[in-house]
Amino acid sequence: MADIDSLFRDVEEIKARNARVELDKAWETSWLRRLLLMLFTYLAIGIYLSVISVPNPWLNAIVPAVGFMLSTLTLPFFKALWDSKLYKPGNR
Repeated sequence: MADIDSLFRDVEEIKARNARVELDKAWETSWLRRLLLMLFTYLAIGIYLSVISVPNPWLNAIVPAVGFMLSTLTLPFFKALWDSKLYKPGNR
């Protein structure tokens, strides 16, 4: 009976791990995460440009923030391309 109990525990651990992985994946692809990253990028660049006395720092900070957002939007396309054309299982 100890073996069956051990198997049940193992299955429950796998289910818990799968739930955590699904949550992480959902967060990684969420719009909220992308918007927060864009906001933090904008704020960080805006502060940096202000500190180094660039004219119109908050206006100029828009460009890298939007560039970052565009890069996150195009990554799924390039991942699919890589997966279908370049990725070979077993090669690293």
